[in-house]
Amino acid sequence: MEVSAKARYIRVSPRKVRLVIDVVRGMDVSKAVAQLTFMKKGAALPVLKLVNSATANAAHNFGIDPNTLYIKSIAADGGPVLHRWRARAMGRAAPIRKRMSHVSVTLATRESAVAAKSEANAKKAKPAVKKLSAKKAKATT
Repeated sequence: MEVSAKARYIRVSPRKVRLVIDVVRGMDVSKAVAQLTFMKKGAALPVLKLVNSATANAAHNFGIDPNTLYIKSIAADGGPVLHRWRARAMGRAAPIRKRMSHVSVTLATRESAVAAKSEANAKKAKPAVKKLSAKKAKATT
């Protein structure tokens, strides 16, 4: 089972948010929350709120135990940019770009990840058996 949540228009640049989300990608939710709680980056608080929101969505909407969840995917994309100007020497102006981020997270249960891997392995094994049996049939004729 997968659950997703999005945080849009976060007033932190995507480059700074990516530093935070790269740390927690693939972690269990409980470990990720602990990591984000004590991280000294400004982008950690919005990401923490997003992970907590996705966890609450999983528990409330689908009845999933939060202890079985992990962060399957998390991404920070660019949002709109506020264009401001700063005065410079000799009457000139320099641009200031205040960037925003759209962050999305997908949580999944560990059991579904294990089941998906076993299904993928089973699908891979079946065609290999058919090919071997076809080769044996050619060898016997």
